[in-house]
Amino acid sequence: MFEPPLDLKGARILIANDDGIRARGLKVLEQIARAFTKDVWVFAPEVEQSGAGHSLSLHRPVRARRISGKRYAIEGSPTDCVMLAVTEFMEDRPPDLVLSGINRGANLGQEITYSGTVAAALEATLLGIPAIALSLKVRPDEPERWRTASRHAPRIIRKLLRQRWPRDVFMNVNFPNVMPEAITGTTIVGQGRREAGYRLHKIPDPRARGYYVIGSPKQGKYLGRGDSDYRATDRGEITITPLHCDMTHQGALRALRKALK
Repeated sequence: MFEPPLDLKGARILIANDDGIRARGLKVLEQIARAFTKDVWVFAPEVEQSGAGHSLSLHRPVRARRISGKRYAIEGSPTDCVMLAVTEFMEDRPPDLVLSGINRGANLGQEITYSGTVAAALEATLLGIPAIALSLKVRPDEPERWRTASRHAPRIIRKLLRQRWPRDVFMNVNFPNVMPEAITGTTIVGQGRREAGYRLHKIPDPRARGYYVIGSPKQGKYLGRGDSDYRATDRGEITITPLHCDMTHQGALRALRKALK
């Protein structure tokens, strides 16, 4: 079990993201972290890495550019950022907590598997560090209401850190893109499912071969009858979903063992 620090005063916090070192959500999360402790480190991609998932830069060099103090821009993926920070730059004292985000765009349901924001929290968990991924459910054509995350995230983080977590679990938090006072509650809920698929746009080129651009996810109907992170954020609720590093399906594992014994 993880036993995250009950009091973050004096704790060491590492912040990462996938939107890049210049992202507004990163600055918001850094401000939140600095209200807890002075020992805040930031390792974020040099350029946006949305959709990078849990990828590693195995076939190209990863460079770290120090911006100021404990802020670094990394030529690599969100996973590279966390790995480099923890195993190299913070080797003398690993962080007590990793916060990833705040992502511009939701990380809900099956889209979680593509998320570099979630992957940074996953990597921290694999390295033995408690982690929370945070995202704002905003559409491309909407203005971001960062004040909602600024107001509610500190309360959510404090509550989560009062709990004991299994060592292979990390937390995924999503904020609806509404005014702070319009939040209707906080819900602990599982991942949802919806009709899958991303929009593909074919772009012609001078060689007449064309290429494709992957757009935003299709807004397919929700699958299943139970509550989900999709449905809860639609109701204006902040969602908290505990995610598991182990992808083994225990029910199928038991059934296969029995069938193939």
